[in-house]
Amino acid sequence: MELAALLLMSGGGEVGAIAQTFGVDWPHLIAQIISFCIVCIILQRFAYKPVLKMLAQRRQQIAQSLADAEKIKADLARTELERQAIVSKANAQANQIIDEAHGAAARVEQVETQKAIREAEIILLKAREAAAQERAHMLIELKRELGRLVVQTTATLAGKVLTDDDQRRLAEEAEKQLTTA
Repeated sequence: MELAALLLMSGGGEVGAIAQTFGVDWPHLIAQIISFCIVCIILQRFAYKPVLKMLAQRRQQIAQSLADAEKIKADLARTELERQAIVSKANAQANQIIDEAHGAAARVEQVETQKAIREAEIILLKAREAAAQERAHMLIELKRELGRLVVQTTATLAGKVLTDDDQRRLAEEAEKQLTTA
């Protein structure tokens, strides 16, 4: 080292004078330069390269995360479109079912209305038949009662007791007259 210092001092008078003015100690300066180079090599090998490698990996992870986020975003958009399609299809099916239900309800209402009309007609027919039977029964009762009254009146007016044959004959004649009238 001293040799280098001597060369520098002897070969460059001006450089040596400036170095001496600033108090440069060549052996220490060269030792510091060599130490600095060693530290730079060690830092390059054991610190900078791993840090740069880690930064590159981190950059790659971030890029992958961004790509995954875009993929998820695209999948989400596709899923949303599918969801909307399913919802619209479900709404269409629901509307179709509702329309079918309305149609079925209208058919049931029509069938039940026809059934109710038929039952009402049957009730009316039965009521008319019952009324006709009651009328016929009342007419028969009326004829009997009228026949009895005619016989009783005739017996009272004639002042005699009528036999069963007489009573029957008078009741039949009164009944015939009521029937023809």
